[in-house]
Amino acid sequence: MNKKEKAGFVIKTLNEIYPSPPIPLDHRDPFTLLIAVLLSAQSTDARVNMVTPELFRRADNPYSMTKLSVDEIREIIKTVGLSPTKSKNIHQLSIDLIEKYDGKVPQTFEELEELPGVGHKTASVVMSQAFDVPTFPVDTHIHRLMYRWTLSNGKNVVQTEKDAKRLFPKDLWNILHLQIIYYGREYSPARGWDIDKDIITKTIGRKNLIKKK
Repeated sequence: MNKKEKAGFVIKTLNEIYPSPPIPLDHRDPFTLLIAVLLSAQSTDARVNMVTPELFRRADNPYSMTKLSVDEIREIIKTVGLSPTKSKNIHQLSIDLIEKYDGKVPQTFEELEELPGVGHKTASVVMSQAFDVPTFPVDTHIHRLMYRWTLSNGKNVVQTEKDAKRLFPKDLWNILHLQIIYYGREYSPARGWDIDKDIITKTIGRKNLIKKK
């Protein structure tokens, strides 16, 4: 199969397994999604979903969040990785949203990526899941699978994103990136990988990886 045919196989298989993948991070609106995605860096979605109920009970908007001290935010999110830095970013981000955007989450990549702690991937997730703008956020699962599936060279996430956008139809980007994440977690993890359960990689993956397994 060439890359276009492989991409078609990926789409068909994932649609069969995950026809309607839910957004993995619990949230209520663009602000709570932004905070949840920021917290998910170097942490698991499950861990983030354990701390956000209390955080959002205390502050589910920028105005309430600025009334919490950095130390109070840190105490709530302390089990999430990089909590000292994230608590500072959440507090300052909330101040910036009030001062620059009347308390609303901006809807452009440029404005989002100017906020403390918000990189391209975080901005992409917010644009995709909060505002339904076609994007293709690349996390570790997508980066790993695009390489395993010979759809990207694994050089870096920037290249992986370019390759994904080139190979997959734009109208599928938002659902497809979620489908790949779920597939990576369930069938093609970085550790404890069972190639016999990983039908996509077994069918279109790199032969040297398959042989090792």
